[in-house]
Amino acid sequence: MIAGRDRRAETHPAPGGLADAGLLGRRPRAAVVGGGIAGLTAATGLAERGAEVTVFEREAHLGGRAGGWPERLPDGTGVTMSRGFHAFFRQYYNLRALLSRTDPGLDRLVPVPDYPLVDPHGRTDTFAGLPRTPPVNALAFALRSPTFRARDLLRLDGRQALPLATVSVPRVYEQLDHLDAASFLGAINFPAAARHLAFEVFSRSFFADPGELSAAELATMFHLYFLGSAEGLLFDVPAEPFPQALWNPLGDYLAGRRADLRLGTAVTEVVRDAGGFRVDGEPFDAVVLACDVAGLRRIVAASPGLGTPSWRAAIDGVRTAPPFVVRRLWLDRPVAAHRPAFLGTGGLPPLDNISVLDRYEGEARRWAGRTGGSVVELHAYASDGIGLDKRLHELYPETAEARVLGELTVTRQDCPLFPVGGFARRPGVATPEPGLVLAGDAIRIDLPVALMERAATTGWAAANELLTGWGVAGHPLRSVPNHGRLRLFRLLDRLAAGRSGRQR
Repeated sequence: MIAGRDRRAETHPAPGGLADAGLLGRRPRAAVVGGGIAGLTAATGLAERGAEVTVFEREAHLGGRAGGWPERLPDGTGVTMSRGFHAFFRQYYNLRALLSRTDPGLDRLVPVPDYPLVDPHGRTDTFAGLPRTPPVNALAFALRSPTFRARDLLRLDGRQALPLATVSVPRVYEQLDHLDAASFLGAINFPAAARHLAFEVFSRSFFADPGELSAAELATMFHLYFLGSAEGLLFDVPAEPFPQALWNPLGDYLAGRRADLRLGTAVTEVVRDAGGFRVDGEPFDAVVLACDVAGLRRIVAASPGLGTPSWRAAIDGVRTAPPFVVRRLWLDRPVAAHRPAFLGTGGLPPLDNISVLDRYEGEARRWAGRTGGSVVELHAYASDGIGLDKRLHELYPETAEARVLGELTVTRQDCPLFPVGGFARRPGVATPEPGLVLAGDAIRIDLPVALMERAATTGWAAANELLTGWGVAGHPLRSVPNHGRLRLFRLLDRLAAGRSGRQR
């Protein structure tokens, strides 16, 4: 297991049981529907304990929303396209545990030294050189930010802002899930100029406008990256495209453990029968549904015998966030040397970030070395992406004169939405059907995790649920502390909760 640097990170022990499912006398068969992070994690957890695993993946590649596929530039050059940049933070313990199966030292990840955030007035925040220990990290960030002045700290409504410093899942959802992120920031008097950089960039990582995102989800993210973790806010990225660096090796790892990987194979229905389940007619003892939101809703709708009415209603109630756009440009000249590998933006619609891929990805770097050019990627969340190139030229003027040697644009709408009031209805890993479990970043798990880490965490948890049912040992989980790190704030929070309880 990749340990991380935060000594207060929490380990949730593995459920006990037999060391290998072969000791049961017959190895159970498990179908994993979805070959993204959640599905691959669940498949790994099951295959490592000796279950017979079949992975059904609709696309022709593994990795799901973090996957990649081959394309060709106009001159015939083969390239790998993906749905865009992903940040592998150091507090993604469960995701990194998965990747360590084929890369024990995580050598296929490389650090990004900084990722500045810029607003419409050119004011820039950075994360390089910040202390890692909470709350000193947040205080140092605020005091050196050009959009956050020292007197702004005195204007914060400490009582209203207390949940940010005392996050515990699921309690933070009981406190804040009735509010949207934008309203919450207004209620605590967070300075408007700083919202773009300190919060909006993170909230839009959920592919939604802050006015559509649950304030509890924002608080959990702030805890995961800032006030709950001493891992720091810098991150790593794969040194090669996602398939080569991550998923092809993991596919080989699973195949070496007798897993059957069926790419380009969509699942239509799951039927309960006396012996377990039938997945499109094929018998299995257990099923992991680790698909995207649309796939999950479609399969459950086509499988009327599964679950209870309330559970099926919860599945039907999961929604997707607005569309996002990834645009990648192969330019005939380099981006200026002083540009960062990754730049986040706030208040500059439709642009949310710029990546200069040839600064960190091997395939892009080799192409740039051969041609003298550069590979630039633009993201637009909750947007149609119109005007992306114009924003690039405004921020990186040298690109305005560049000739575009190749361009690829991807538009998708399949990321989960975390709306106000949605947490209580969110389906969890366990289901009313014994032997049927869910996994994915849309699935509830009561730990402070988000995005790719939530996908991996629910994947391990789904495997554990099945393994425990068979009497086989599971896998440990890790997380940042599921509570505020400062005792004073926790005491104030308990006092506030006590007063609230008496008033009710």
